[in-house]
Amino acid sequence: MGKDYYKILGISKSANTEDIKKAYRQLALRYHPDKNKTAGAEEKFKEIAEAYEVLSDHKKRDIYDQFGEEGLNAGAGGHGGGSATYTFHGDPRATFAQFFGTANPFQAFFDMGGASNIFSNFFDESDDSMGGHRNIGGGVKRPFGYGYEQDRMGDSQDKPLEFDIYVTLEDVMKGTTKKMRINRKVIQPDGSLRKEDKILTVDVKPGWKAGTRITYPKEGDQGAGKIPADVVFIIRDKPHPLFKRDGSDIVYTAKMSLKNALLGTQLQIPTLSGDRVPLNLSNEVVKPTTIKRLRGYGLPYPKEPGKRGDIVVTFDIIFPDKLTGPERESLRALLPN
Repeated sequence: MGKDYYKILGISKSANTEDIKKAYRQLALRYHPDKNKTAGAEEKFKEIAEAYEVLSDHKKRDIYDQFGEEGLNAGAGGHGGGSATYTFHGDPRATFAQFFGTANPFQAFFDMGGASNIFSNFFDESDDSMGGHRNIGGGVKRPFGYGYEQDRMGDSQDKPLEFDIYVTLEDVMKGTTKKMRINRKVIQPDGSLRKEDKILTVDVKPGWKAGTRITYPKEGDQGAGKIPADVVFIIRDKPHPLFKRDGSDIVYTAKMSLKNALLGTQLQIPTLSGDRVPLNLSNEVVKPTTIKRLRGYGLPYPKEPGKRGDIVVTFDIIFPDKLTGPERESLRALLPN
């Protein structure tokens, strides 16, 4: 079974944004590896970050509530069997740093000379990412060697900030444009910092695969003595009610009765364009292992958008729950051994 993110944070499924943030704040401080040296604390710290990243993102939370971990990682397992498992690819320390405004609060407490500074970072609520807003950076500064690069002048750059964009298979077929609003700190003429919104336009090309990365260089928080982080959007597939994606092919499972499977039938197979394509099975026996291909009805090839993959049709044959005595005798006489 998948992880229960609500249980990890100790909250109910009806928890609001403030409840999620409060739970993460308390647990992250309790299990931070720089403070908590007990066995298992670091793994717990990672689980807390993973739960927070999913539940604090409205789109991820909606998918998780409906489909669980498999929905979050839809498309990763193809159609070859087995359930997909969501894998946390983030850095729990980076999640902590973005939330609190510091990578290591316990060291920062002593470096800054007092509790007032560190607690002003802990309880800053400016990292709310509601709706289409993305808060970038949060004023995070990390020690040298912690996920950033240095240029020739000595300025440092934070590690890239990554955000998922969920697209439907229909979007992947036709291509689409997504407007992503980010909120970042910008240096003003007088040297002060002010938060400003900026719209980044992401053109999703036909056929793009899940995991495609679109980078916007240096669009993160500005600040003295550092290079703004790059902002990276990662394409993710939304779960589809009819199809599963397998590269440029899409897989459709057709249900049919045992009678039709044995005696033959004709099916109307749906497509992503909304049309239906006839599939004639009148003169053959359909087995549970039977696979049919409808050529050219799948997704465009990313590098050759003029070409398309296939619809791969698999079959779910519905057997009767029980048979009467006469039915058994008739089948015994008719069917081969």
